[in-house]
Amino acid sequence: MKNNSPIDAVITWVDGDDPRHRSKREKYGNVKMLTTDDVAGSTRYTSVGEILYCVASLNRYAPWLNKIYIVTDEQNPHVDAFLDKYFPDGHIPVEIVDHKTIFRGYEEYLPTFNSISIESMTWRIPGLSDRFIEFNDDLILAAPTTPEDFFTPVGLVCYGKPYSMLWARFSRLFTYRKDGTKKITFKQTMCNAATQLGRHFSMIKIYHTPKALLRSFYEEFFTAHPDILRNNICHRFRNVTQYNPQELQYLTLYREGRCELRRANDNLLYMKPNNNKEYVDEKLDMFVRNSHHKFACINSLDQATEQERVKIIEWIERRIGLKS
Repeated sequence: MKNNSPIDAVITWVDGDDPRHRSKREKYGNVKMLTTDDVAGSTRYTSVGEILYCVASLNRYAPWLNKIYIVTDEQNPHVDAFLDKYFPDGHIPVEIVDHKTIFRGYEEYLPTFNSISIESMTWRIPGLSDRFIEFNDDLILAAPTTPEDFFTPVGLVCYGKPYSMLWARFSRLFTYRKDGTKKITFKQTMCNAATQLGRHFSMIKIYHTPKALLRSFYEEFFTAHPDILRNNICHRFRNVTQYNPQELQYLTLYREGRCELRRANDNLLYMKPNNNKEYVDEKLDMFVRNSHHKFACINSLDQATEQERVKIIEWIERRIGLKS
């Protein structure tokens, strides 16, 4: 792998308030699925403009990126006018990629409303660089970055740590919904990935940071194991059997000495608004004090109150230089 090879960004995004998209979800999902947040609840799809700040932050703090791909479902976030306003001297090229493009040959699984399935296929974007960084639209870069924050001369960087699968399985005993069925958790998808690789005692706990990935790894692995890919993408909505594809890559490359682990807490600002009235203010105070942290994830911004949302967006705009 050439250390000076181009690096692309891939952002997965959907506007769940689009009537056409909502109609498709209702056609393929039942009432229980569509009202269960960890499966297909509306918060999984609601967009309140996060994609604009995500793309702007890449231009502000990672101008070395080669290209930004936005993967979506027959939609367009129209980011160009926003970027032209704030980056009049030019910005990183942006290309919209439809699900039909990355699911070519697997069209029977479309439409899909499943982020795990979609992230299992982003490596199939035509023209994608071997080195790419994957973002959800609720992620921003919060400070200047370099390629070395994501890739090493021999592989890539994962912001995570070794983690006991035994402990993960034990904690799983307490993740049930009110109706007695098991929740689909981020940690469970990591466990499932480790199990796919024959690992039963340890995994890597990854966090809500940008994910550095190698297209060539996915291509080689899924060519050799087509059933593992198909079993992960056949679910239109999140399913308890699915594995995290990023974990699959990190575990394999870590074992080969090609994945370097770094502490997420030294780099990540994380917030998920809740019913605690002081939570958002306390988090934002902490965010301001930690000006060197390079990543920020504002999970479920749609669940914040209007007053909280105004404060959060103001902090984002200041942090990424859109407002003085």
